[in-house]
Amino acid sequence: MSTSAQIAANQANAQLSTGPKSEAGRAAAARNNFRHGLTPSSEFWVLPSESQTQFLQLLAQFQQEHQPETPTEEALVQAMAEHHWLRHRAMRLEEACFDYTTGQIIDDRKLALYLRYQTTHERAFHKALNDLLKLRAEKRKAEIGFERQQHAQADQIRRQERHEMKKERHKWEIVLAQYKVDAQQLRDLNRDMAESERLWRLQESKDDGQAKS
Repeated sequence: MSTSAQIAANQANAQLSTGPKSEAGRAAAARNNFRHGLTPSSEFWVLPSESQTQFLQLLAQFQQEHQPETPTEEALVQAMAEHHWLRHRAMRLEEACFDYTTGQIIDDRKLALYLRYQTTHERAFHKALNDLLKLRAEKRKAEIGFERQQHAQADQIRRQERHEMKKERHKWEIVLAQYKVDAQQLRDLNRDMAESERLWRLQESKDDGQAKS
């Protein structure tokens, strides 16, 4: 049985071994059990045997090709680059499972493991790509819907304008027709007045002639 002194000593030693405290130390500790980095739950790392520059070039190529416009699209493109990189890592690790001279498999278990990871990351790559394309399609569908709504509103405005123009034209047609009626009535009135004046003068001449005789 441990004595009180031993228990206290153990507790003191435990306090002295609390793990790394710096960010660099914690990052190094997190990679202590980092073997191949192929498991889906693993944080993505470029291995010391790989080229960080090449990965960044790959990521830039994917970004150039797909032109992400939102944080979600950026994350999907990033995932595509990582899964593509990890799939090729698994393929390179598979090569170590073969004897270079005979071509015979020397490690069945690891080969099966790497093949499974290769398939996993290939599927994950295509899922990220499909999610990106689906997101783009939904975005475009929404844009098309908005454009159609704008076109519908513009058509409605044009129809309303044409209706108002027809109403205005009809109003002026009525005014013009009334003007023509009024003008004709004025002409008839002037003609009647002229005829009345002529008849009056003729009668006046007759009356004067009778008076003189």
